[in-house]
Amino acid sequence: QMGMTFLSTTIAWVFFRSESISDSFNYMILMVSKFSIPNNEKSGILFVVSLARPSILGPLNRAWFKFGLLLGQVVNPLILGVVFFLVITPMAVIRRLLGKDSLRLKSKPSLESYWIDRNPLGPKPGSMTRQF
Repeated sequence: QMGMTFLSTTIAWVFFRSESISDSFNYMILMVSKFSIPNNEKSGILFVVSLARPSILGPLNRAWFKFGLLLGQVVNPLILGVVFFLVITPMAVIRRLLGKDSLRLKSKPSLESYWIDRNPLGPKPGSMTRQF
């Protein structure tokens, strides 16, 4: 009832304000083509529908979930690749140029053993009998 009243009032106003019938039709076509529901009303409609009949939004939920999985498969490798090539690789190159060998991977044939003595000594041998 309220919508029909608003519609008829709008049409009457358009015909009253325009100089010719063709102008009024052109204006009405322009009004209909520019008509859109504002975002806050769209969110209100979705909220009411989700409370009243949540099963209606099930397919939309599944589609959104699949879109999120696809987006994760595309974006995660890109971000990790950017971080690797812009952060990790330059650090490794700089460390190699400075002669750092943090993992002690260089061969040292003069050593009898590659064992690293711990000083001070670690925990007492009997201290880890009941870990859990």
